[in-house]
Amino acid sequence: MDKIEDATKYDALKLENQLCFPLYACSREIIKQYKPYLDEIDLTYTQYIAMMVLWEKKAVTVKELGNALFLDSGTLTPLLKKMEAKGLIHRQRSAEDERSLIVSLTREGEALKEQALAVPYKMAQCTGLAPEEAAQLYQLLYKMLK
Repeated sequence: MDKIEDATKYDALKLENQLCFPLYACSREIIKQYKPYLDEIDLTYTQYIAMMVLWEKKAVTVKELGNALFLDSGTLTPLLKKMEAKGLIHRQRSAEDERSLIVSLTREGEALKEQALAVPYKMAQCTGLAPEEAAQLYQLLYKMLK
């Protein structure tokens, strides 16, 4: 009897019973699927998602960008420096609050939007999910994030 209880007692520690593992594995796999498409436009995945925010908003503070991407400034600072070196963005101190750093698109960064347009469509074919399944998964993941 004790052996049976011990077997079920540790079920919670089995990898197959962890929600976090398939989320982690899927995230890694999807980012790997993005790589060839992003290589064509010379962006890493993290640079790509930062550019998506900037293409939509044109200019944001580093704090706003971090909140949108769930990234801290320690991760964003080197990322933004590389993007600035590529000529995609410009960083400058806010005139209203010098502690605040504003990130904005350059003309080159804005022009890259056209090249990136095909990426989401190519990736939609990689998931193996029907559109309604993808929409359901999207809703569930954002529910978890909140």
